[in-house]
This record gives sequence, structure tokens and C-alpha cells, in this order.
Amino acid sequence: MPVLKDKKVKVIKEFKEFDSSTYLYWLKSMVLMRRFEEMAGRLYGQQKIAGFCHLYIGQEACVAGCVSALKEGDKYITSYRDHAHPIALGTNPDYIMAELFGKSTGISKGKGGSMHMFDKKKNFFGGHGIVGNQIPIGAGIAFSEKYKKTDNVCITFLGDGAVRIGAFHEALNISMFLKLPVIFVIENNGYAMGTSVKRTASHEDIWKLGLGYEMPCGPVDAMNPEKVAEAMDEAISRARSGGGPTFLDLKTYRYRGHSMSDAQKYRTKDEVKEYQKIDPITQVLDKIKENDWASEDEIKKIDKRVKDRVKECEQFADESEFPDKNIMYDVVYEQEDYPFLPHKL
Repeated sequence: MPVLKDKKVKVIKEFKEFDSSTYLYWLKSMVLMRRFEEMAGRLYGQQKIAGFCHLYIGQEACVAGCVSALKEGDKYITSYRDHAHPIALGTNPDYIMAELFGKSTGISKGKGGSMHMFDKKKNFFGGHGIVGNQIPIGAGIAFSEKYKKTDNVCITFLGDGAVRIGAFHEALNISMFLKLPVIFVIENNGYAMGTSVKRTASHEDIWKLGLGYEMPCGPVDAMNPEKVAEAMDEAISRARSGGGPTFLDLKTYRYRGHSMSDAQKYRTKDEVKEYQKIDPITQVLDKIKENDWASEDEIKKIDKRVKDRVKECEQFADESEFPDKNIMYDVVYEQEDYPFLPHKL
């Protein structure tokens, strides 16, 4: 994966060879993301999940490869397609499913729903429903880490559509100027809702937007977690050493619609089938089988355990209680005897 710096191609450094444990971790993690999202889609159809719901199916290699390059203390923020991110970071999937159900046991206590997952223990800052809202916040988190003189970085995910807003450019400018330890990561699935990248600019190479700020940048094959991990390792190493931000264009694809209400008339079924030929989970499985890192029976057992675990998530969410309505105000008003609440409680 070439990373561009000072408008010249820089060849990525040689990365350590990934072993069986890494690939088996990727398989388990990505299969859990996939099965969880498939279940979420079914439960949405059963009206157990309401509101907006954006599935991550097809994009699993982005987050799996990214998390492999992190260390404890690193920070993480993303947009509204955010179910798989906390799963990869180690959040209990029971709490994620409960949040989708709007239950009190949810990771955001039932107040956030699909688009607003947060997990302070895992340094996961959300889950943001407003397009691009998380980009300057990610820069701010990175500023905080630099101010406190840590070697932590902030991974800031965004969609390809979000690069067209002003806050994106403001964040890149100040991050490069202050050499902030932030990695801006585009999950470029080719479509901003239903609008293809080619219809939003004069060229499709989104990573080139980094050149205007002389920021190291480049495209990444994000259907392969190994390629993502390699690119992230280089970017994170640069940030930890004081070299500042990186802008990565992760080329990925979503197999489902933008949201559950998306009729997907902007693309053909043949296009989806072509991308399914390079499914990230299939690529990981092929590598595992090629190296005899797991037998067919062991692989089937992994899938069964994951399916059983996802069923447990549904049961947990089903059996959890809805939150009391007074929690709508418990983090809003500091004054305990605020006079305008009693009629609402």
C-alpha cells in the first residue's frame, strides 16, 4: 500500500508477517460482526429494532485490521455505522444488541440506539449520527493526548460522503498544522447513501484530498485486513513518534443498503456479486486453509459458537427492561431541584 507524502510515492516499510493467531482472531472477530449484523437485520424486520439502522456487512476488514494495530490507551471514534466497531474493540455484544432494542442494559442505556454507541472503558467515543460530526471531535481528542504528552493516538473513522463538508477540511488543516496524533480513516464503500463517489467530485481518488495539506495519505485495499493492519501500523507509528496525522482511503464495500430503508436502485445486483467474490471473510478463510491453521471442523465450530453467541445477545436484549423515562434528563440538568421537570417525569 503506497502512502503518499510530499506528493511523492513512499513505499511502505516491511511489516512483520502475520501468523496463525492473528488470522484466527480476524476470523472470529469478523464472523461475529457479520452474524451480529445479519441478526440485527432480521430483528429490524421483526420490529424489535426501530429507527435508523446501518449494517456493516462487507466492511469488516476495515475495523478488524485497524484494531490489530492499536494499543491500550488509544482512542477511537466513528460515524453512525457503528455496531461492528465496539465489537472489535471488545465491548460485550449483549450490551450492543440491548442498545439496538432501546433497553436500559444497552451500552448507552437505551438512549442512543443504533447510531450512538459509546464505551468509555474501551476508549470508544461513538457513534455519531450527524454526518462528519465526529471528525473535528477526533482531532480534539488527539489534541488532548498531545497536550497530556502521551503516546496515544486517535483513530477517526468517516464515510466517503463526509469529506465534502467544511469541518473535514478544518480538521485536516489544524491536525497537520499542530502535528496531532490522529489518523483519519475513510470507510470508502463507494456510495454516500445512494450517491456514488464519481458523482460528487471531478475524480474518485479521495485520498488525494490530503495532498492539499501535505498530509501523508494513500489508498488501502480494505477488503483485506492484512493490508489495513499494515497501513494502520505505519500511520500509527508516525503519529506516536510526533510525525503528525495520516489520511487513509480504505476501499471497501457494503453488501447491504445504506440503511434498512434503502431500495439500492443506484447499483446493480451484478456489481454486488463482483464484490462478494473478494469478501473479506472469504479471504481470511482462504489464507487459514492454505496454511492449515484450522481444519474444516474447527472452522464450523467457530461459526456455530458465534451463531449461538449472537442468539444469546438477542435473548439478553429481549429480557432486558426498557429504561425509566427520567433518564432522559439525568445527564442534562445538574440542578437537582430544577423546577420544570416534575410534569415530565
